[in-house]
Formats: sequence, C-alpha cells, structure tokens
Amino acid sequence: MTDSTSQKVPVVFWIIAVIAIIWNAMGVNQYLQQAYQTDAFKAGMPSEEALEMAINTPSWAMSAFAVAVFFGLLASIALILKKRLAIPLFLISLIGIIVQMIHNVFISDSVELMGSIAIIFPIIILVIGVFLYFYSKRSMANGWIS
Repeated sequence: MTDSTSQKVPVVFWIIAVIAIIWNAMGVNQYLQQAYQTDAFKAGMPSEEALEMAINTPSWAMSAFAVAVFFGLLASIALILKKRLAIPLFLISLIGIIVQMIHNVFISDSVELMGSIAIIFPIIILVIGVFLYFYSKRSMANGWIS
C-alpha cells in the first residue's frame, strides 16, 4: 500500500507550479512598483489621468492587491514544494483578486481611462487565480501534494 506522497507527479504539475511562481512574482513586482510609484510604473501608464487614478488607489484596494500577489506567491511556492498549504493560500489570494477587481473594474474609472485592457486583464487574472485554486485542490485529490 502506497501513501499519497509517493504518487508519481506528472511533468505538467511542475510546469504549472513554475509558471505559477513566475506569474505571482511578476504580480509582486507590479505591486511593489505601484506601491512605491517607481519611474517604470509611471512610464507604463497610458495617460496622466490613468497615472493619477493609480496613485490615488484607496488603501483597501492596495491591501487587496498585496494579499492577492503575496499569498499567490506563497501558494505557488507551497505548490512546488507539494504542500497542501497551497490550497488555502490560493483561496486567500483569490479573495484578494476579487476584492481588488471590484475596485479596478466597478469603482474606479479604469475602463474609461485605459480602455478594454482594463476589462480584459482583470478577467485573465481572475481566470488564472480560479485555475490555480482548483488545480491545487485537484493536485491534493490526485495525491500530488500532501
């Protein structure tokens, strides 16, 4: 009788875990750039109005952004280490994503100032967050993490 930790982990698991780390590390970088209002962040804004909106993001939305990316990165590290802790960490990250997206899509003027990318990119982020949460649950069910 074998235990769940001895299950053969497929190559796709490792690929997804590495991509998740890279994705969430990019999110942490973006958060830090916005939080510290770096020159690169400012240069990436399409207009002065969009920059002003981003600089004036309320603290609750920035906090949700931080939760989303930092918990996402921790969850990704837990996933690659094959730890079940990835599941609740991805859930917390997903909640952070949802809260942040409520601000970005429904409260701020981002769609008006930045165009369709202000809708498309949040949808992509949400889909990836949902995928990583359910993938970690599936990985647990398959015995790939414990």
